[in-house]
Amino acid sequence: MPINIPKNLPVGEHLRAEKIFAMEAERASTQNIRPLNIIILNLMPEKEKAELQLLRLLGNTPLQVNITFLNTATYVSKNISKSHLDAFYTTFDEIKHKRYDGMIITGAPVEKLAFEDVDYWQEMQQIMDWSETNVTSVLHICWGAQAALYHYYGIGKYELAEKCSGVYGHVITDVTHDLVRGFSDVFTAPHSRHTSVSIDEVRQHPDLELLSYSDEVGVFIVASKNHRNIMVTGHLEYDAHTLAEEYERDVAKGLNPAVPAHYFPNDDPTKTPQNTWRAHTHLLFSNWLNYYVYQLTPYDWA
Repeated sequence: MPINIPKNLPVGEHLRAEKIFAMEAERASTQNIRPLNIIILNLMPEKEKAELQLLRLLGNTPLQVNITFLNTATYVSKNISKSHLDAFYTTFDEIKHKRYDGMIITGAPVEKLAFEDVDYWQEMQQIMDWSETNVTSVLHICWGAQAALYHYYGIGKYELAEKCSGVYGHVITDVTHDLVRGFSDVFTAPHSRHTSVSIDEVRQHPDLELLSYSDEVGVFIVASKNHRNIMVTGHLEYDAHTLAEEYERDVAKGLNPAVPAHYFPNDDPTKTPQNTWRAHTHLLFSNWLNYYVYQLTPYDWA
């Protein structure tokens, strides 16, 4: 079934070229179906890349999905045009009176900062507090996951000796859990971060379930027991080439980055990497939308 996107959204052409069932709002309004309303707080600097990655996953769903893009009012991204933000994004003050079936909060390149030192942290806290009563379930990604673990559950982050970048093997702690239904016992997923959280603190917290972790890089998928918050510390939504682009960017900056682990064939950056995590990415998003959003959200929010 289709994902409903704003008219003339630039990544819409990419979605249609990839055969993702995308429908503009005018056509969708003629269909007598109760769609899922999903709001995406996009904190990534390259917003259009994040839009494409997330929309192609949300487009593989059993129902229409209406999308609203949200950006912070207290910080304006320098990597996207004002015209794009004005045309396709809204701010918290404009939507805080509404309710949504699901929400996605992306990562952000601010992990080395203390949460309280992030320009938009106070606004982030307001949005997360609002989501507890106005959103059925929230999917938090990378820094967004760390922010949720800190804000809701008091679990802080710590800086790594070197950047965690690569594609790592993970295990599932409970294969019967709805969120990881259909997952293999061992699967791969990309990580790209400078910080981490304590696996012991997550395991010991009475309100959390650790669903997946890696022996190499620790915590991966965490779910709150009330189903409202899903925290994913990596980037299952990444394309095959995203880590390569980040690596090349850091090389060009003279940062002397390590080659992303288990990513390039034979660890050779001149060779083309393959996406070995795509199936599990679609499973995670499909399971979240089905079991945590569609099955739980009220038909009539009123």
